[in-house]
Amino acid sequence: MGFSCAKFVNKAVVALMMLAWSTLASPQTKSNASEARQSESAQAQQGQEQQPQNAASQSPQNSTGQTPVIQTPAPQAPSSDIQPLPPPTDATAVARQAAPPRNGEVLHLTFQQALELARKNATQFQAAVVTAGLLHEDAKQARNTLLPTVTYNNSALYTQSIPGAVVPRVAGTAEVIAAPPVIYIANNAPHEYTSQADIHESIDMSALSNWRRASAAAAVARAQVEVARRGLVVTVAQNYYKVGAAEHKLETAKLAAGEGDKFFQLTQKLEGGGEVAHADVIKAELQMRDRRRQLQEAELALLNARLDLAVLIFPNFNDNFEVADDIHASAPLPTIEEIQQRGTKDNPDLRAALEAVRQSRYDVFGARMGYLPSLSFDYFYGIDATRFAVNSQLGNGRQYSNVGYSWLATLNIPIWNWGTTQSKVKQAELKQGQAKREFSLAQRKLIAEIQSLYAEASTALSELEDLKRSGELAAESLRLVTLRYQNGEATVLEVVDAQTTFTSANAAYQDGALRYRIALASLQTLTGIPTNP
Repeated sequence: MGFSCAKFVNKAVVALMMLAWSTLASPQTKSNASEARQSESAQAQQGQEQQPQNAASQSPQNSTGQTPVIQTPAPQAPSSDIQPLPPPTDATAVARQAAPPRNGEVLHLTFQQALELARKNATQFQAAVVTAGLLHEDAKQARNTLLPTVTYNNSALYTQSIPGAVVPRVAGTAEVIAAPPVIYIANNAPHEYTSQADIHESIDMSALSNWRRASAAAAVARAQVEVARRGLVVTVAQNYYKVGAAEHKLETAKLAAGEGDKFFQLTQKLEGGGEVAHADVIKAELQMRDRRRQLQEAELALLNARLDLAVLIFPNFNDNFEVADDIHASAPLPTIEEIQQRGTKDNPDLRAALEAVRQSRYDVFGARMGYLPSLSFDYFYGIDATRFAVNSQLGNGRQYSNVGYSWLATLNIPIWNWGTTQSKVKQAELKQGQAKREFSLAQRKLIAEIQSLYAEASTALSELEDLKRSGELAAESLRLVTLRYQNGEATVLEVVDAQTTFTSANAAYQDGALRYRIALASLQTLTGIPTNP
């Protein structure tokens, strides 16, 4: 009984102590909450009083001299309440992770080095080279058909003999005057062995025409290889200088993104001082986010440009390289007289079209040779005997040589083939007419391309200096407009417009430099002389 009473008393004491502690702490908590609410209401009231004063000081007076009252919503808390934006994400992070790791030293590429690698590894160019090699071998094979051929024939023939046949002999001797009879009268004996060398020569005007035609086709292929070689220069120039332009655009995008971040921070600071409205902060944040998206796009464009160049010039995928920063290097433009002289002197397109005309001429010649006869000659030397031996023995013990020779001449005269030869001649003449028209078109296109490509290069060169100056002016304008805005003399729209102009002007300058490089490479397709440094 005494133990239970003591336990009850202890519990009561603990409960009274907890109640007293909560009673002492409650007024302090309530007072702190009340003070916080009063502080927030005082700050809101102060902001409402300050906003009409700023609006009144900035608003113009009407015609009666009275200042109109403009009611504006209370601004949000200063910059301390605005959370900073997260850093921009890299749009190419996944692609870079998927790429193989870079091992070894970085390969520094010039334009000429990239061009040499492309000539060794570019699939389309190598396909043209392989085609030329195949047609060269066709011409060699067609020429060889005009030369004599030597073959060595070996054969063994068995024919069933007639059983019980009597072999006639010379009276009083054992000599056989006839071979034993066989069932097939075209065969000479039951056992016949042949081992002979055959020298064959065919005289056919159609074969001569085929050789000439194959030689012309090989010449066309060689000209097309030169066309592909010059066209590869344009392809390499596009991909090589595209990387340089993308790198410069990325630098511009980084500068623009940095300017967007600085301008956003500036508007936050000015809003905190009550100098600008919250609308300027919103506009600056939108501009900053847009610049960050443009930065990601610039990174992606550079990655794609590097991948395109790597696929073009390397036998194995390799992105561990750097290109020389020579997109803005000096590259003089030749005169129009030099371009015309070099372009018409040895143009591969004209040469290919001319060789195609010559090929069609030999097609017509070969088709007409089908009306003429052909002659073939064969000379045989060796054995054709009943024994596979150099010598044979007669019944009286005498020997004779099985080695001998024979020759055969054949003359084939065409008489009637239902007009097939005439149809082939007609086909060849139609092809010849088309080849002549294509040659005339190639001449006209060359004259037009000389004028067009030179005008393109000249225009790109004349605009390049203006684009460079525009980029410099845009950078200076952005700096001045930002200072004017900071001093309250410019609006947020002027700053946004200056940032946009800065980005577009620099991008146009890089595009102009790339355009001029491609125009120079296109001129090289006409002259064959390198114009890029």
